[in-house]
Amino acid sequence: MKKIVHVVLVICIVAIGLGGFLKLTASKPRVKRKRPKLPLPVVRAIKVRVGPHQMIIKGQGTVRPIREISLVPEVGGRVVYLSPALVDGGEFRKGELLVKIDPVDYELAVTLAKSKVREAQSSLDLLREESEEARSEWEMNHREDPALAKHPPPLLVKEPQIAAAEAQLEAAKANLKKTYLDLKRTELVAPFGGRVTSEKVGIGQYVKPGQVLAKVYSTESVEISVPLERESIQWFDVPGLSSGNGPGSRATISASFGGKTMTWHGRVSRSSGKIDERTRMINVIVRVDRPYETRPPLAIGLFVDVSIKGKTIQHVAEIPSWAFRNLNQVWVVEGRKLVFRRVKVVRLERDVALVTEGLNDGDLLVVSHHRVVTNGMKVRVEMVPKGEAG
Repeated sequence: MKKIVHVVLVICIVAIGLGGFLKLTASKPRVKRKRPKLPLPVVRAIKVRVGPHQMIIKGQGTVRPIREISLVPEVGGRVVYLSPALVDGGEFRKGELLVKIDPVDYELAVTLAKSKVREAQSSLDLLREESEEARSEWEMNHREDPALAKHPPPLLVKEPQIAAAEAQLEAAKANLKKTYLDLKRTELVAPFGGRVTSEKVGIGQYVKPGQVLAKVYSTESVEISVPLERESIQWFDVPGLSSGNGPGSRATISASFGGKTMTWHGRVSRSSGKIDERTRMINVIVRVDRPYETRPPLAIGLFVDVSIKGKTIQHVAEIPSWAFRNLNQVWVVEGRKLVFRRVKVVRLERDVALVTEGLNDGDLLVVSHHRVVTNGMKVRVEMVPKGEAG
């Protein structure tokens, strides 16, 4: 009997619980299904600034002297003097005596040449006097025939002898001039202010004409040959290559010395005579005056950076080169939409592209990269601080 009561009691409890569950389920409000919103992709962007831009054409080159010569004697003899500056790296001034050859032999030659000139002059004077006497005698003997008196025979008045004597005098004078020139050439004087790169002569050494005694170069100016692409030439002035007769564009030369950067100022002077057949580039020559007035100087052989100041172009936007998506396409944000924009690039300067068409001042230029984008897609913009666009 108890078992029956327990079973009935359990059934009642289950029935009551099931009824309550059904009642609660029936009274629960229905939940409406909603599609979750997709998060907008975030793009990093910078604000475009449009304005005038001066073209800066950059290159590199090695400093070389504008003039370099070998010091060579034109006469031979024993060296009796050497300038203290005539050592490797020595510095000298224009007109300074560098080498002197023993002048004694050449001084004697001058003395002998002078005596020959006096001798030739004396012989000529004697012949002229004899000629005058012969002419006077001829005229006296032919007074009856005035026409004949005025034309004595050439041999009688010694015309051939006088012509020969005049030639000998001119030859003697020329020889005297040469001996003076040889005497002057015993002194080798600096034709310009400069420095010595090498010397091969000593006191007491006998030197011959044409023998190289030293190599020197001018320090009044130096040149840097800068290889550039032909397309770069349109942005600055090169005398003899650009239109017009104005001076070449200004340039700044820089080099590092012991962790310190030194700068010099120069100007484009010309271009090389031909285009490099191997690289297809053209060498532009930049000239710097008085390079040795600074310390340290713009020394010969130094490898330097050159920045040529070119023309100024209006309405130019400078953007990072990695902002390009195709050859001439970038992404900009208009409103909240990413838009493909075609632009015109006039020049690439390392990591910067110069754009003249397609961008306006204040445009938001996308600099971040995304795998999948569509023209007109909605985005969220995160502005990139200046200098952190990379």
